[in-house]
Amino acid sequence: MSKHERLIIAIALLITCALVGIDLFNDSGEGVAAWHVLVEASAGLSALVGLFYLMRGRFTLRRQLGEEMARAAGYRQEAEAWRAESRRHVAGLAKAIDQQLSRWRLSDAEKEVAFLLLKGCGLKEIAQLRNTSEKTARAQSGAIYAKAGLSGRSELAAFFLEDLLVPQDPPSDRVQGA
Repeated sequence: MSKHERLIIAIALLITCALVGIDLFNDSGEGVAAWHVLVEASAGLSALVGLFYLMRGRFTLRRQLGEEMARAAGYRQEAEAWRAESRRHVAGLAKAIDQQLSRWRLSDAEKEVAFLLLKGCGLKEIAQLRNTSEKTARAQSGAIYAKAGLSGRSELAAFFLEDLLVPQDPPSDRVQGA
């Protein structure tokens, strides 16, 4: 039910309550039968209960919305803190990788190619990103592997990633040698 529909229903119930109240007030002075007053009072009471139920639902939804907004703000804050922390770690990792590439005595161009290789770029993509030929990118990647004493891209990636992956402990219920 939309907000406007709820508002229209609330107004209709409020008008119904008011009209029944006015009619009960008029009927009480005219000596109307008790069963008639009881029926009208029941109709007015039903309208009041409906109005109360509608308003209670509105306030409940508003409260829940406030709670959800507060939770979402907390999640956004937590996510931003995580992003900031991960940026610091990534910056530290990039610095450590750069230091290792320097120990291998790679040129600045070779370092750039090495970072692109680690990011997963292909030789054609590296050539496009660096405005060089694919042949140049291939030669530079070969020089990187030679200077590092590695056989190729997978060993280059493994060199840097191996220590980042935490080894999993074998399950405690596994019997050694079995």
